[in-house]
Amino acid sequence: MRSIQYSRTGDSSVLQLVERDEPHAGPGQVRVRIAVSGVNPTDWKRRAAQTGPAELAEPIIPNQDGAGVVDEVGDGVTGLAAGDRVWLFLAQHESPDGTAQEFAVVEAWKAAKLPDGVSFDVGASLGVPAMTAHRALTVHEDGPLRLAPGALDGRTVLVTGGAGAVGHAAIQLARWAGATVITTISSDAKGALATAAGAHHAVDYTQGDPAAAIRELAPDGVDIVVDVDFIRNVGLIAKVVSTRGSVAIYANSGADIVMPIRDWMGLNARLQFVLLYTVGDEALRAGVEDVTAAAAAGALEVGDATGLPLTRFALDDTAAAHDAVEGGIVGKVLIDVAEV
Repeated sequence: MRSIQYSRTGDSSVLQLVERDEPHAGPGQVRVRIAVSGVNPTDWKRRAAQTGPAELAEPIIPNQDGAGVVDEVGDGVTGLAAGDRVWLFLAQHESPDGTAQEFAVVEAWKAAKLPDGVSFDVGASLGVPAMTAHRALTVHEDGPLRLAPGALDGRTVLVTGGAGAVGHAAIQLARWAGATVITTISSDAKGALATAAGAHHAVDYTQGDPAAAIRELAPDGVDIVVDVDFIRNVGLIAKVVSTRGSVAIYANSGADIVMPIRDWMGLNARLQFVLLYTVGDEALRAGVEDVTAAAAAGALEVGDATGLPLTRFALDDTAAAHDAVEGGIVGKVLIDVAEV
């Protein structure tokens, strides 16, 4: 089978198209014929490695997310059968085998049934973005722990960086769950994307007084913040988060931060760092169920019309796909792996 792999960390030139033997599902696993592989920042960051170039003990196939069809089921697996359409998440976590290959073997619980009518493009775009967004929206002290229509009724959610993949999913999930959604963006074009995703209001943080603009929309403050860059946004968020509000931090632009501690203490605000690799199985399983339900309801669509432009690459152009994500391309990068 065709597969992309790398045997040493480094820039995208370490990615090579190779022919490998087909893997087979072991106990508790399923083998999925991959139709579409999704690329996230975590994929190129793991490949690049913060420690610099290094030889690896075994080759790694990149990419955590994807969608395809189950074609082999291991012993002890229930709830999945050959022919089921599925979406995958964290395929490469604690495994060298990601989704940039024609067949991927994963633990069965990391393969969720793709609802009827939901495309492989949507399935490959869920994973890291939607699961991160789900966690970010369910860490408030007063709940909810799960998302469903009505779960966020009466709440105001602020999504910083609403034109990104996680921001896009957060807007869609929050809107599906009944929240009023405000997002910050840096241009009219990105504002149009966030609005297409479902945001009620888009505030350009590069113009005027964004905190005042948000406070005008939410006089009592925002209840939940889904934040892409706390180091840069800490001052703004301190001015707009409500008393006992929650701030979920899923990305960063550096290592150091200066915080107005007294302001945050006075608010009794909750800061929650979010990284899917360590949130725990209970949170992941809840996310899978709720994200699948939202997808079935048509709440997590992708493409220009819903604010997440798609950029496609062939499997043998995976290096270019990684470069596009590393370069900050707006929207979602997908790799077409095989016809299924």
